[in-house]
Amino acid sequence: MCELNLVALDLSNNLFEGEFPWCSSLPSMESLLLSNNNFSGNFPSWLQNCSSLVFLDLGVNKFYGRLPAWIGELVNLRFLQLNHNMFYGDIPVSILNLILLQHFSLASNNISGSVPSSLSKLIAMTLEQPPRLDPYYWLDGDTDILSVVMKQQELKYGAYAINEMVGIDLSLNHLTGGIPDEITSLNGLLNLNLSRNQLSRKIPVKIGAMKSLESLDLSRNNLSGEIPASLSDLTYLSSMDLSYNNLAGRIPSGRQLDTLYTENPSMYNGNIGLCGPPLEKSCPGNNAPEHGNNQGSENGYDPVLFFYFGQAAGFVAGLWAVFCALLFKRAWRTAYFRLFDKLHDNVYVFAIVTWGRITSSATTS
Repeated sequence: MCELNLVALDLSNNLFEGEFPWCSSLPSMESLLLSNNNFSGNFPSWLQNCSSLVFLDLGVNKFYGRLPAWIGELVNLRFLQLNHNMFYGDIPVSILNLILLQHFSLASNNISGSVPSSLSKLIAMTLEQPPRLDPYYWLDGDTDILSVVMKQQELKYGAYAINEMVGIDLSLNHLTGGIPDEITSLNGLLNLNLSRNQLSRKIPVKIGAMKSLESLDLSRNNLSGEIPASLSDLTYLSSMDLSYNNLAGRIPSGRQLDTLYTENPSMYNGNIGLCGPPLEKSCPGNNAPEHGNNQGSENGYDPVLFFYFGQAAGFVAGLWAVFCALLFKRAWRTAYFRLFDKLHDNVYVFAIVTWGRITSSATTS
């Protein structure tokens, strides 16, 4: 087999096991499909010489070890399917050298570390329509060659339909850290699945820039903060799951998000801090105050507080007016003190007379 000038090799869906044979030179190979077998061993090192490789599928096997850094030298790779194996360690930064890569799956491995930043280098994923691939020499166009978990179901793509798939699936691993903000530059991405990891921090605020996104799954992580309002801008989004994180705050509104919730009412489950429609839990501050009239609060002021403030200001102003008049007008000051003395005398006389009457009545009795 290794002595043949192969362009495409499909051994998928068999019962092969053990290590894949060493092939020292297959420079013309463009497609290698080994999925759904029991192949084991490290990532095949002889693939480093396959510079023409476009489609590599090692999924659903028992390959193990770290992903090699030289994987970034396979610059013609467009489809890299490594899901359901036992690979571990970090995602090589050299992956970002694969500027033609339009589908990358590492789902269900033991990958750790963080999601690489500088994802804008994956240029094919930033294009709304990547250059089409014509695999007429690989397989019959009706044969399924790519299996993708998307929209909470397994979708299969034939040799021609794969042109329509642009996605990243890193689910079911041990990734930590945050979701890099540069992921929002991948506005050609149809499927993003980062579920069942240990990702933390906030969802990127500009995630709504990923205009082509149809399926988004960030469930079962440790994400926190609010759900970005820009999610309501994703008009093509037909599947979303944010359940079982630490998200909090008001849920953004929008016709698209309301439709998604109707189809999947569990997509916000496990986030005890979320509130507002469509959930039954009200957000703090939604209830009217128990006392007083709330009318006018929408205009930016409290009318009750405004009334008391005006009353106090009027009292202070009047007091200062009287004080200044007495201070600078001698005639007013003299009249004021005479009035005060007369009032004092009248009160004194009234008190003495009243007391005398009370005493006389008590003695007579």
